[in-house]
Amino acid sequence: MKSFASFPDLGEFRFVSGLLDNSIELPCDIPLKRSWLHAGDDAAQFDGWLVTKDLSVEGTHFRLDWSSPEEAVEKNIVSNVSDISAMGGKPQIALLGLCLNKNWTENEKNRVAEAFKKGLAKRGIALIGGDTVTGSIGVFSLTLLGAPQEHVLCRNGASVGENIFVVGSLGKSAAGLWILENCPEEKTRFQRLVDYHLSPKIIENAGTELVKVGVRGACIDISDGLSSELTHLAKSSQVGMQIFENKLPIDSEVLEMSAFFGLNPLNFALNGGEEYQLLFTSSLDEVIFNKNGSFSVTCIGSVIEGNAVLIQNEKGNRILEAGAYTHL
Repeated sequence: MKSFASFPDLGEFRFVSGLLDNSIELPCDIPLKRSWLHAGDDAAQFDGWLVTKDLSVEGTHFRLDWSSPEEAVEKNIVSNVSDISAMGGKPQIALLGLCLNKNWTENEKNRVAEAFKKGLAKRGIALIGGDTVTGSIGVFSLTLLGAPQEHVLCRNGASVGENIFVVGSLGKSAAGLWILENCPEEKTRFQRLVDYHLSPKIIENAGTELVKVGVRGACIDISDGLSSELTHLAKSSQVGMQIFENKLPIDSEVLEMSAFFGLNPLNFALNGGEEYQLLFTSSLDEVIFNKNGSFSVTCIGSVIEGNAVLIQNEKGNRILEAGAYTHL
């Protein structure tokens, strides 16, 4: 039975009470196995739970002159959900820390709260606590706990001879950001790319579906860029990676946008962050868990001996350096 403490009738507590109002019940299907995994993967694991935290900082991850409060909140939730998904889990419990910009209007603050409440509830995630403050910029700090399946996907699971796969298409978020920063007057021409950067739409149960169809290799979400994530998998698994330029599923609109502005779409596909699609390895020759054609899984290469990440085109192989965005 749900039981919340009574809050004094003060501004902060009214805000928190509204955030918790009508939140869903705690899940009953807790992890069946006790297991532990230290830092270094998309999520840690303790006592069976998968646990992750992602921050969204105003001016770095979102700007309310570009996006709505709802889009900014969705982006933060998706970034956390994709971490749990990359481990083959389902998010179930949330702790939320909010720093509300003191210059936001009451309407903007309330929209942020409502977006978190609805965004978590529609995914079946119970919000059980957190903290709220105000400051000079807005910060969202979401911690998710997820229940894994019988097999947990980790970055160190790649083996020589496996294929390398990507879920969905590449380059959308980075291309959308480039438009906002460089040619905002053209954003309606490439609205889908801009929208994807502001509020990514991913297959949120992709990780659980991969486990169901027999994937037992390594997995990671593409949050910092394909080149960086391939390097993570190679180093964690102590193997090499070989991908093929002509097999990369660069989004069709990224190709169109790059041609329009005279840019190289490969840069968006290889080094574009905030994609949140899954990159994984498997001994399977083909991975199909999509029945209605709403997304795709593409084989882009294979796991090889050694420790280098290579990319091949018509000119031959070259070492692919990790060229993704870094916050530091």
